[in-house]
Amino acid sequence: MDFSWITGFASELLRGVGITLALLLLSGVFGFILAVSVGLGRLSPNWLISNSMRAYTSIFRGTPLLVQIYILYYGVGSLFATYPLIRGSALWPYLREGFWYVTLALILSVGAYVGEVLRSGLRSVPRGELEAGRAYGMGRWLLLRRVWLPRALQILKPTLAGESVMLLKSTALASTVAVTDLLGAANLVRAQTLRVYEPLLAVAVIYIILAFLIEHGFARFGKVPQRQA
Repeated sequence: MDFSWITGFASELLRGVGITLALLLLSGVFGFILAVSVGLGRLSPNWLISNSMRAYTSIFRGTPLLVQIYILYYGVGSLFATYPLIRGSALWPYLREGFWYVTLALILSVGAYVGEVLRSGLRSVPRGELEAGRAYGMGRWLLLRRVWLPRALQILKPTLAGESVMLLKSTALASTVAVTDLLGAANLVRAQTLRVYEPLLAVAVIYIILAFLIEHGFARFGKVPQRQA
């Protein structure tokens, strides 16, 4: 195998890594915010809210992510292109880029999957801890912010690490809608060098490194430093 092409395409690979990380961070942060709302909604005593969140999670967990990306990019994106008012607006430079449609699809997917994970995590927090918080005079939102959600996240840490790695791998679907992420950069190298395996092996190694960093970050998250006597 010959990897001498790497020096000539290093900038494309680095740009692809940057786009992959941008997809990961944007969809991870905003998807988690959505997931908290979904998890709380699923536990709501309000029938309408609970069942609306159930329908949302069922739809987005029950359909392939690639189909969701295609619907947004080729469906909604093509629909936007037919309206001159939208094409002439300040938003059009963003609405014509596949990056934002992929980001939206990933956010909605994270909201559905992690929302169900958070629902189970919130339900697993011992009731005694919540009652202790109420005994200290904490209101509903303060209790959620200081006790309920942090304890649920601590319980779910291994699961959330796995979901984050899955999200990293899901970003590779961006290459199907002309987004030059890490896999898209590999496809560009393959097309220009006619090498089939080497570019894929190179990006596979990069994905493995990124996945290791994510798992290592979650392993360190929430650890309390040990004080030496």
